[in-house]
This record gives sequence, C-alpha cells and structure tokens, in this order.
Amino acid sequence: MTIKDLKPTAVWTIFDEITKVPRPSKKEEKIRKYILDFAKANGIDAKTDEVGNVVLSKPATPGKEDAPTVIMQGHMDMVCESNKKDFDFDNSPITTIIDGEWVHADNTTLGADNGIGVAASLAVMADKSLVHGPLEALFTIDEETGMTGANNLGENMMNGSILLNLDSEDDGQFFIGCAGGIDTTITFDYKREMAPADYHWFDIELANLSGGHSGGDIHEGRANSNKLLARFLFGLSQKHDIVLSEIRGGNLRNAIPRAAHAVVGVHTSKKEEVVVAFNEFVADVKNEYSHTDPAMDITIATADKPEYAIDSDTTLRLIRSLYACPHGVISMSHDLEGLVETSTNLASVKMQPDNTILVTTSQRSSVESRKYDIANQIEALFLMAGAKVTHGDGYPGWAPNMNSAIMKIAADTYKELYGEEPLITAIHAGLECGLFLTKYPHLDMVSFGPTLRGVHSPSEKMHIPAVERFWDQLVTILRKVSDLKK
Repeated sequence: MTIKDLKPTAVWTIFDEITKVPRPSKKEEKIRKYILDFAKANGIDAKTDEVGNVVLSKPATPGKEDAPTVIMQGHMDMVCESNKKDFDFDNSPITTIIDGEWVHADNTTLGADNGIGVAASLAVMADKSLVHGPLEALFTIDEETGMTGANNLGENMMNGSILLNLDSEDDGQFFIGCAGGIDTTITFDYKREMAPADYHWFDIELANLSGGHSGGDIHEGRANSNKLLARFLFGLSQKHDIVLSEIRGGNLRNAIPRAAHAVVGVHTSKKEEVVVAFNEFVADVKNEYSHTDPAMDITIATADKPEYAIDSDTTLRLIRSLYACPHGVISMSHDLEGLVETSTNLASVKMQPDNTILVTTSQRSSVESRKYDIANQIEALFLMAGAKVTHGDGYPGWAPNMNSAIMKIAADTYKELYGEEPLITAIHAGLECGLFLTKYPHLDMVSFGPTLRGVHSPSEKMHIPAVERFWDQLVTILRKVSDLKK
C-alpha cells in the first residue's frame, strides 16, 4: 500500500504529488509551479503577487453565490531536517512510509507541515461535487523562516471575510489565537590564532536528540544540543586552559536543535582528566533526559590538530554566554490553562567564513510586551559578552476572539460529526493569522488540521485516520457557511 491508496483519495493523491516537489523555505519556485499547473489543469483561476504568494479562486455552487467568501490558507514551504547527511532537499523527493496508522518519511521531515493543508485546499478547489459558497485558496511562501509571504501579501489578493488556516496539528482542537515571535541574531567577531602544538584535540559530537517544533514542543523539556555542548565546554573551561577550533549546532530558528559539534584542545597532560569529565557529563545528561531524549548520542574522539583556532578571549565569551543564555519556557499563560505564554529557543550556532560566529535565537509570546522583553534580555546578555546583536522584524500574535462566528460553526461541526466537544484554545506556535489581520482586519478566522507529531524534525509523522476527519470537517464547514448570507 502507498499513501495514494489511503482515504480520502484526492487529498492523499495530491499530498503524494507534493512530497515529490522540493520546497525548502525561500525556494518555493517548484511548488508554486506545481500549484499553478494544477490550477490550469482544473480550470481554476489563479494569480500571484510580487513575492510569490498564490491565490486560487472558485465560484460558488449554483444557488450559493450570496454566501460569504471563504479563504482556505496554507504555506508552500517546509522545514528541511534530515538524519541523512547527504540528503538534498533542493532536488530530492521525500520518501513516505506507512507505519500502522501513521505516515512518516525516511529519516527526513515529512513536510505534512503544511503540505497536508495545501493538499486539502487543492482537493476542495478541484472537487465539483462539493457544496460551498465562493472560495479562495491562499498559499504563502517562506512561512517557516520569516513569514515573508504573509508579511508582504499583495494588495487586494483576497476578497474573503472568513479564513480557515489549515496549518494546525491536533485533531479535535480549533485554534483561535497564536503567539507572536521575533528572532535575535548575535555575531561574535574572532581572531584566528595558530593552534598550539602541545595540546591534545578532541572531537565532541551530540546527535540524535529529539528536537522538534520550537513553539509546539517547547514545553516538553527536550534537550537542546547547543545548551548541552556549552554546558560541557563551560565546565571544561573552569578547570583547564582550553582552545576552541570549531563549534556548530542547530540549523533552523524554529526547530529545537538536535545536533552539535566542537573541536576543542587541552594541554596533553590533561587529556585523561577530560575523558573522565566527559564520561561523567554523559552519564548525568542521559539520566536527566532519559524520558525526552532516549536516543541521544554523545561521543568524544581524538581529532587531528587543526591549523587555526579561535582566540581565547572570544572562546570564553562565547562559551559563557551560550551557557548562560536561557532556553525553553519562560512563563505560562494565566488566561488559558496549559498554554505557554513566553519562550525562547537557542536555535543555532554557526561559524562563518569571515571570522565570525553567528548565534540565532527565536522568541515567542502571546503577550507582545513579553515578546520584546525576553528578546531584550537575550540582547543584554550577549552585549555583556561583547557581541553584536540585532533583532528581526518579528510578527504579531493573533488575539483570541471568543465571539467568532466561524469558531462556533467549526465547533458545532465537530460535535455533529463525532458527538463530542472539541477543544477551543490558542497555540504557542506562530501562525500567519496575525499578519493577515494587519491588512484584512475584518477577517474572522479559525485554525485546524489533522494530528501531526514530531514536526520540524525527522520524527515528523501524520495520523492517517485524522486526515479523513480533517477532510470531513473542512467540507462540512464549507457547506455550513454556504447557508449564510453576506
């Protein structure tokens, strides 16, 4: 059996086609072409704006022309994370595997975030048997690394008054609010020094951490590879004169880092002490994270002597600030029980060709002032470490509207279909809805989707029965809205 054999057939068939289209963030040319070709083949009107967002339009079922126009919305790009060092996301298709009630990829991200939302929207647009009012389908670019598409959505791209964001990950839950976010970039300038000859060099690797979504999974308390590496290096620096030649960890701002690497040297007379300290560190860390990161792999090996190293002053400032940098949940919401209010993710550490080290953190909060507060705390910390600090433009949160008409329709639909009340809540992850409201303040919005787990990591998987439920909810909501008048 392949995923094309699953139900609903149209959704899974389109999703299968999407998995074969490379679509890293900021490289959406191929998936945009796929959507435009799909629209042409099915006689659907399509338009694009200057940044590459796409909107498809479909007239109402006869007799439903006076219903409000509904916008179905998803994003074209996907997070690209792999356990395969040589996997080429720019050119290679995703291999899907059915495992019981779940679909996952072969050691890469699946791209169900948000490929399944795109597939469902396209299936609706192509299906001539459904009952609905006027429809639009909006597909944005670069949601995962900057929300560039939503932030630069062209004028008059949409005419709808109701927006269904199809980018959520929990069946039985409807989201009516989300956190805002802002990224912080830290730059350390360093001098290259000749590596000392009387030092023993170690290659330290952290791999196979659980990682995950830096919004949706941040409350799970999973290990952060950058924090663990900094922890060990800090302890080492407190007892020995260390020399750092290489350091890197993490990849994307919205993914909890799963791997990190360093090449570090100590005087040859201290080699055995380092090995003992490392073994004690590994034992402690594996015990601490035995529930959240059982597959964690931390190794140490002798490395070849490098030619150059980072100057000692920068080495200490970098290690100390990384160790001191907060990561994880900062505060919980007092309005919605169990919802993370504010968090930060120490996302990546990367050495650049121009003798700089780039550190990226990502802050989220459902309270705008707290979002900037934690970003400013990060700035203060790294300024004290002598680094340069800049903040991105960020994106606003989406404040819950408990009087939302589409929320009520969605909740009633779920109860009618399954005989139980859905959960109405907000999400700590960032959705594009807040940005849409800045240009279309009249929009009434709700977000929902099938159950996904492990998003933004190679563990990403999608629950097969939930996809059928997601489809049934979507087409039923569209039918119910078609009975309304503008």
